[in-house]
Amino acid sequence: MTALVLSLDAIDPDDPATLGRVGGKGANLAALVRAGLPVPGGVCVTTEAYRRAVGAALDGLLDTDTEVLGEKARAAVLAVPVPADVADAVRAACPDGPVAVRSSATAEDLPDASFAGQQDTELNVVGADAVLEAVRRCWASLWTDRAVAYRGAQGIDHGAVALAVVVQRMVDARWAGVLFTANPVTGRRGQSVIDAAPGLGESVVSGSVDPEHLIVDPDGTIAQRRAGVGGSVVLARAGGGTESVARTDAAALDAGHVRALTDLGRRAEALFGAPQDTEWAIDGDGTAWLTQSRPITTLYPLVPGRPGLRMFLSANVAQGVFRPFTPAGLSAARHLATGVARLLGTPVDDPEQGPPMVSEAGERVFVDLTDVLRSRVGRAGVRGVLGVMERRSAEVIATQLDRPELSVTRRSPLPALRRVGRVALRYRIPLHVLGAWIRPARARERAYTLVRDAERTLPCPAGASRAERLDRARWMLSDGFAPMAPRIAPAPAAGFLALGLAAKVLGDRARPGELGTVLRGLPHNVTTEMDLALWDLAVRLRDDPAAVAALTRGDRPPGLDAFLAEHGRRAVAEIDLGLPRWSEDPAYLLGVLANYVRLDDPARTPDAVFARSAAEAETTISTLAGRAGGLRGRVVAFALHRARALVGLRELPKYWLVTVLGAARAEVAAVGAELAAAGHLEDAGDVFFLSLTEAGEDLDRRALVTQRRATYERELRRRHVPRLVLSDGTEPEALADPAPAEDGALTGVPASAGTVTGKVRVITDPQGAHLDPGDVLVCPSTDPGWTPLFLTAGGLVMEMGGSNSHGAVVAREYGLPAVVGVRDAVARLADVAWVRVDGTSGRVEPRRGSGSGAGADVGHQPAAPRVGTSRDGGA
Repeated sequence: MTALVLSLDAIDPDDPATLGRVGGKGANLAALVRAGLPVPGGVCVTTEAYRRAVGAALDGLLDTDTEVLGEKARAAVLAVPVPADVADAVRAACPDGPVAVRSSATAEDLPDASFAGQQDTELNVVGADAVLEAVRRCWASLWTDRAVAYRGAQGIDHGAVALAVVVQRMVDARWAGVLFTANPVTGRRGQSVIDAAPGLGESVVSGSVDPEHLIVDPDGTIAQRRAGVGGSVVLARAGGGTESVARTDAAALDAGHVRALTDLGRRAEALFGAPQDTEWAIDGDGTAWLTQSRPITTLYPLVPGRPGLRMFLSANVAQGVFRPFTPAGLSAARHLATGVARLLGTPVDDPEQGPPMVSEAGERVFVDLTDVLRSRVGRAGVRGVLGVMERRSAEVIATQLDRPELSVTRRSPLPALRRVGRVALRYRIPLHVLGAWIRPARARERAYTLVRDAERTLPCPAGASRAERLDRARWMLSDGFAPMAPRIAPAPAAGFLALGLAAKVLGDRARPGELGTVLRGLPHNVTTEMDLALWDLAVRLRDDPAAVAALTRGDRPPGLDAFLAEHGRRAVAEIDLGLPRWSEDPAYLLGVLANYVRLDDPARTPDAVFARSAAEAETTISTLAGRAGGLRGRVVAFALHRARALVGLRELPKYWLVTVLGAARAEVAAVGAELAAAGHLEDAGDVFFLSLTEAGEDLDRRALVTQRRATYERELRRRHVPRLVLSDGTEPEALADPAPAEDGALTGVPASAGTVTGKVRVITDPQGAHLDPGDVLVCPSTDPGWTPLFLTAGGLVMEMGGSNSHGAVVAREYGLPAVVGVRDAVARLADVAWVRVDGTSGRVEPRRGSGSGAGADVGHQPAAPRVGTSRDGGA
């Protein structure tokens, strides 16, 4: 028979059944005891006791609606008596004297879900009867509303969770608090963070006291110490229970205690193999005790790389894809990077591994910028490119350039110029740029022809073998994609050079936002053409009641197949080869179309807005040319007209990338069908959870796919992905927290001139998102798959981007006031109802509006747990 109560020192933490028997907290405490760390003695009332006591009471309740499940389950648990054998076992094993009674759920203190503070703890419990009642209340706390909601957000089955209860000797604490073995704010590994206060730890974790706050560097140096003052501390009360007492002193932990605590933290981290979030207490004799240790689940994984401190840029975030890549998507990214490296003259030994500067962490791609930043030319190039593509990243990088590890070691520009020059001469880029200035229409046609002709060469012939299909996919990604960029880039590059020439000639004659206005309603942009084609389809559908009814049901309307034949290779997060294209799953488009057919204001229709934007651009060109006057004015007019004729082609390289990925995906999908037919996969789509190499092997991959799907699903729930991170885990952006504007406005990069006031609509995933006409779209970032939403938005606020990032460019073309690079815009505007977006100055001003609520659709993302703000507080 399974034991009802186990001593902590009798629990085997290495037994696979232990977690299910004693819960996460019990298992971790047992591991600390087994390793010889100081832990107050105690026992664990196992999950068998919980099930025996409350199992019958919960029968039939688990199918209850989530909104009332917690209330009904708590009431049922509190009403059942503790079985006699359970009560006898607890009485016999309970430590003498005051104890802490602490919940330990089977889904708690896990590597990817801490459940910190979701269940209850009872402190300074005296007497066996009181202990039994505390155990019952802990059982009931498995069903608090917050615990039920947290499990739901984590995708954990309520019926699969049970609760054990740890009963430990109370420490007569002089000091208590929490210690992180990595900085939970900056992410820096090895830097300990301590919050401490006199009395029990409950005052620290509940927030009733302002604790002393210390940051201790890996070498033991106290880097920061902030005194704790005010509030109330929690003390053990004679006879049982606790009381709150106002704090009247500013006592501080002495250096010896700080060293002892950081040493315990390092030992706990070494034991569990990951940074730990610990609770501790120091007794009257000065002995430090650990009362809990759990993983810090909110830290982003370390990015692997070469030795030494290195800086990485998230390629995912820079491309507007915050979600993880599938394994096939990661494999494709490595092959794409291989092709780029080869284009620049850098050989790559294994395309499946990619060049050394490409790394992966958290199922996302990171690029090592260290060597580039150590070069004078590279540093200038990063500043220039990111300055217009991802302004906030450029600003953050600038704050780190005085680090010795990033100091310039290569000052000569000649190596970089030789490398770039070889590519420019090989592909005759200067000649094609000049030709685009002279004959823009011919340059456009050349670029389109190159893409169309190359697209016809991509697919494998019918009847190709699995090996041939995979070889073809590898070729597309590593050798088919990269060489096309220098062939089609000269035309848009000529457009941007023309825009730069106009800006130089105009000088301060151009007012803020005017040059951006010139780029509104740009022709020859494959992305805007796609969006307007989708709008044209909506116009045809909205006068057909049967078609509108089909949309409402989620059925394919007439005309959609023709749209997909032209644009079906696109998708949201389309740079991940593993994600379905619209031609495979058009559900997102059906939602967009359903939104379009509701737009009945002729002045606000996308085609009308686009036409007005183009007319406004032409008017602005005339105004600027007239303001410059004479020869200067003719140069300005020529340059700006060339810019309008050519800049729209900036989307063509990305379009080619998506074309290559779509073709490669088709080959891999065919391979998946073969593997599924052979029994190596459960489903053909499972092939996208394999690398290209793995897909070519005759092995049963079903177990591997299951494991990788679980990892992928876990990473989908990750709320925060750093745009920049150092190899020690530090997020440079977190080191400097800029003061907000005095009037509460948010500031960013002005991306598209104009102002608009509208209802806030926060969207983190466009799939299934609802956007009313005129709403201000607030989002982390965008890729072309998002842009159909732009057609009905009134304004755009984006956390990522610069003046020439994808979202900024498309917003300008649609005449959509936009501010990008707004730090934490999603979180800061989630509870704001209305905002005024000033795309000329880069300000986003919260406003009082007439709407109810924030109009926020944070769609499909779980609530983020806060580290260190909700926990047990036992000591």
